[in-house]
Amino acid sequence: MKFEHLIEVNDLLNPLMDEISHEQLWRGLVLRAEAPKLFMPQLDDCDISNRDENGFDRRLRFGELFVVDRVVLEPMHRVRYLVDAQDEIGNSSLTMTIEAPQPGRLFVRFLYEDDHDAAADEANKMYDEFRKSAYQENDIDTIRVLRELAEQGRLDSMMN
Repeated sequence: MKFEHLIEVNDLLNPLMDEISHEQLWRGLVLRAEAPKLFMPQLDDCDISNRDENGFDRRLRFGELFVVDRVVLEPMHRVRYLVDAQDEIGNSSLTMTIEAPQPGRLFVRFLYEDDHDAAADEANKMYDEFRKSAYQENDIDTIRVLRELAEQGRLDSMMN
């Protein structure tokens, strides 16, 4: 399955909406990777290890389910979550890319991919539609939380 969608962060036509800077958006996307419990209340625990100049590894616990992933950071541009096959989970990835088609106008493109072939995608069509909907709602919520953190000043001077 491959699924992508775009969420507008700054609506320049809405004067009531506070504008988020590119830097604040970047800090927020990194914070989502480093402190995922702020964005996923269902997450029980997150351990970060193996930090290097390109990113870090994480071990996420959702009840009895553990997910290990690698977060790859492309500063000011892209955050990638790479999940290798483990237990009942197949290879998958989530890429969040900041797009700025004009000054002040910011979007985040969310791209989900897994290693299913066309036959598996067809067999899982109904389930995948549910997943796509859940992903989109989660991503909308991510931007909402980022906007709240920005309004509170929590994305103004964080270290990356």
